[in-house]
Amino acid sequence: MNIAEYMQDLGAKARQASRVMAAASTEKKNSALLAMAEAIDTSRDALAKANAIDLEKGAANGLDAAMLDRLELTPDRIDGMIEGLRQVAALPDPVGDVSDMRYMPSGIQLGKMRVPLGVIGIIYESRPNVTVEAASLCLKSGNATILRGGSEAIESNQAIAACVTAGLKAAGLPEAGVQVVETTDRAAVGSLITMPEYVDVIVPRGGKGLIERISNEARVPVIKHLDGICHVYIDAEADMAKAVNIAINAKTHRYGTCNTMETLLVHQAVAQEALSELSSAYNNAGVELRGCDRTQAILGGVKAATEEDWATEYLAPILSIKVVGGIDEAISHINTYGSHHTDAIITENYTLSRKFLREVDSSSVMVNASTRFADGFEYGLGAEIGISTDKIHARGPVGLEGLTSQKYIVFGEGQVRR
Repeated sequence: MNIAEYMQDLGAKARQASRVMAAASTEKKNSALLAMAEAIDTSRDALAKANAIDLEKGAANGLDAAMLDRLELTPDRIDGMIEGLRQVAALPDPVGDVSDMRYMPSGIQLGKMRVPLGVIGIIYESRPNVTVEAASLCLKSGNATILRGGSEAIESNQAIAACVTAGLKAAGLPEAGVQVVETTDRAAVGSLITMPEYVDVIVPRGGKGLIERISNEARVPVIKHLDGICHVYIDAEADMAKAVNIAINAKTHRYGTCNTMETLLVHQAVAQEALSELSSAYNNAGVELRGCDRTQAILGGVKAATEEDWATEYLAPILSIKVVGGIDEAISHINTYGSHHTDAIITENYTLSRKFLREVDSSSVMVNASTRFADGFEYGLGAEIGISTDKIHARGPVGLEGLTSQKYIVFGEGQVRR
């Protein structure tokens, strides 16, 4: 197979299909999503057999337990894919939404209309259910998509792709509206991210190495985040009960997610009280603590935090702690070492909370809430394609609206420019 020619063919088909997808009615898109759900439900045995092949190969190739777990399509996960499709079908359609209509002095009426991005390339690893999540969100937002999953899930992804294709056909939409790359050759990724004539946006979902490669080599705009170095700052005027509950949840709810707290910042005025209470909870949860000099003086026996710790996404039961002199030092630390993902302040001072919201340069900034809420489902988006820490177009969890853009629309009654 000539990979470059194969990918060019996929791109040309996707571009042609994107025009049909953009014009498709909400009813037709929802019909396709529900037909996909039905196809998955009736193909459970085929999905399980395909997934078993991937799991067997993965084990033989030395995939670790965590990777094998993400790869597995359990009955519950298949149920989740079906429910996810139905949920996306129930979401409002953003395409064609008109906003900000106003009359100008010339007499023309000006506004904005939400429109699809066009062709979206999505590159992801391990979890085959991403195939359904990505396909459903791109379809509902009126886009065509090219999906390139990891080689470890090729059989599962192809089986899911057959269900997606069946849904598109049942609704009378072009099969090329959602295409799953059939080759595991890494050159396919290189082609996909360098075809601006066919692909409008790339969304990488995977490890830091994958995302860095795509960001460096892509000739197409990329919606991405590299790290989730999230912070919680406990202010001097924090409600300590709230602070303790949030700081425990933000770290221990799940360790391997991008919205998990990696650094705890504590105002020096409440550091003794806060850290004494939190340390026992973290110790009980098996969390290793690494702290600044003042943290070590308060707790004792805590490993010294290094410059590298402040800039590390652990994705593990490890937490770095720093005692700060006030909100300005906290904000400076976050903007220096953070990844612009999610950061929270715990305080009862309205003025300081507003300052934190204004000055922290992150895609989600929170007051008195756990960073674990930075998620498309929790934000009411229904689902997300990923989380963006970029500053152009979509920022934060990217749902249906993030997969569209806006164009200006003008209504006139014969006006001419003078």
